[in-house]
Amino acid sequence: MKEGRSLDRLLRPGSIAVIGGGAWCESVIRECRKIGFEGEIWPVHPTKPAVAGVDAFASVAELPGAPDAAFVGVNRHATVEVIAALASRGAGGAICFASGFSEAVEELAGADDLQASLLDAAGDMPILGPNCYGLVNALDGVALWPDHHGTLPVARGVALVTQSSNIAINLTMQTRGLPLAYVVTAGNQAQTDLAQIGMALLDDPRVTALGLHIEGIRDIRALEALAEKARAMGKPVVALKVGASDQAQAATVSHTASLAGSDAGARALLARLGIGQVSGLPALLEVLKLLHVTGPLPSNRIASMSCSGGEACLMADTAMAHDVVYPGLSESQRTALRAALGPKVALANPLDYHTYIWADRAAMAACFTAMMDESLALGLVVLDFPRPDRCPAPDWDLVIDAISDAQAASGRPIAVLSSLPDTMPEATARALIDRGIVPLSGFTDALEAVAVAARLHARTAHDPVLLPGPEGATDVLGEADGKACLAAHGVEIPQARLVETPEDAEAAAASIGGSIALKGVGFAHKTEAGAVRLNLSAETIGDAARAMGAGSFLVEEMIDGPAIELLIGVTRDPAHGFVLTLGAGGTLTEILDDTTHLLLPCTEDDISVALSRLRLAPRLAGYRAAPPADVAAIVRAVLAVQDYVIAEAADTFEVEINPLLCTPNRAVAVDALIRKRETP
Repeated sequence: MKEGRSLDRLLRPGSIAVIGGGAWCESVIRECRKIGFEGEIWPVHPTKPAVAGVDAFASVAELPGAPDAAFVGVNRHATVEVIAALASRGAGGAICFASGFSEAVEELAGADDLQASLLDAAGDMPILGPNCYGLVNALDGVALWPDHHGTLPVARGVALVTQSSNIAINLTMQTRGLPLAYVVTAGNQAQTDLAQIGMALLDDPRVTALGLHIEGIRDIRALEALAEKARAMGKPVVALKVGASDQAQAATVSHTASLAGSDAGARALLARLGIGQVSGLPALLEVLKLLHVTGPLPSNRIASMSCSGGEACLMADTAMAHDVVYPGLSESQRTALRAALGPKVALANPLDYHTYIWADRAAMAACFTAMMDESLALGLVVLDFPRPDRCPAPDWDLVIDAISDAQAASGRPIAVLSSLPDTMPEATARALIDRGIVPLSGFTDALEAVAVAARLHARTAHDPVLLPGPEGATDVLGEADGKACLAAHGVEIPQARLVETPEDAEAAAASIGGSIALKGVGFAHKTEAGAVRLNLSAETIGDAARAMGAGSFLVEEMIDGPAIELLIGVTRDPAHGFVLTLGAGGTLTEILDDTTHLLLPCTEDDISVALSRLRLAPRLAGYRAAPPADVAAIVRAVLAVQDYVIAEAADTFEVEINPLLCTPNRAVAVDALIRKRETP
């Protein structure tokens, strides 16, 4: 979508044209009526006098005015003609419902050409799709939507944008009390992509947070712009990213590529942009509820309160899989809790406050208030409600009142958490939100939501992602050439000689001195091929070379001192940029699977934090009296690799150092691989 092309009329129309006469178009008219649309609805059909009981016009040219929005529900070829007519009339935008454009290029001949014709026809008029259901605006009573949906009118709420129309339908049917302000589908994003839709929705002051369902990222720069706009406006964004790019799954020659993949690139990109990432649709809904009521949490420090030891144990166990913390109780908390609960209750966090205070609003409020230390970001009161169709629940209402009292007294947010979605009735969830209390459902999804909301608090601006060059055939540089390229940018490499014969190897070993490593040239994975021999001398290296049988050899100094092996890798990911992988190196790289990922460019601080996340981080710091590695030297090595990639971004596909031998005073690349664009 061109910069400056506004979606305002399409998202918030005063008049709607519905083009087509099938059941889908009749549904659009039905849904507009149901949600309370107050503007003009103009059906268009060449032969029918009316559609869904509304008088129809024979063509777009005969409409009484330029519609603010249009739903185009005709076949794909007719869609192009209708879009051209709407653009000529000055319409505010259109939903292209038909499929069979570029998303079907593998199945339908000419699909790409038809999409190009569609874009030409639209010109400056914004369109959503093709192959999309459209949008529901529950704030203003708009439903450009050809099916049932579950949204209700709201005064403020969250916005959802998804590339899947069916998932959009499912999300509208949620019964978790989440107020949905907008639900918009992007289809195949021919003109207007998910990020551009998101930016338009953020402009609405009634939108509190934005949720994205992403199948693929079309434009990194647009997503960066969305993230920056959201950060500047103080509106959080969370995403469920699914799918994997074909490019990222292509066969590669390095360990890095098998570890990074498109999922790692997506995670690194979303983290860099300050977009929270969730694992599934339930967690997406839970975190949006939390963000709608409280906004991002200042930390991951929480308290859990329940009247059951079993629930307290489940809360403690579930937290082990999520980045949340239950801090121990302070003396002031213990004193206040003891006063509220008496001597029989064991005090802890998570807290089982038993049932001694059940149905006593003042006592429960005192307990919850006492628990909510000022250092906590959120309190969670575990409360499962009886079935409203079978059981009255006046005592549960008292718990809600007590929570409201405790929020007011402590100044800290408190959520009601049901162990099952089934035990949080929708009416109750909506009433809780109206009172400023977060209704959460399911321990796992709720604690994931807390962790995501806490990470969103510290969103910061970053430099633009380094974009790779175009696709193309590639060559792999030999180890010696690869090391030379990296050394020119500051990577420390061992002394080495490239030789042709065992006799030359003996002479090179004598010149270098000390313990020697011998490597056969021409192997991507030398260890698996038996093309590496270590701890040789000038006297033994000749026989080792003859036994190896390679055409040429690299004779290299061994690095003295205790060393930790790391991997530094960079993979070109067309969907996300250049993915930097840091992790355990050497022969156990895949077995240990101890890696972390960043996108280039990154800073010295970014690299230090990433290294601290590795499971082997204690070894780098000096585990059990072992000497520490020179972390500063490791960071310098990573920055040097980054310098090389930045300088050669147009032609670089992969870079890997494995291992980087990290000693107390050095970080030396003893093996390196570079895959570059093939030279003509």
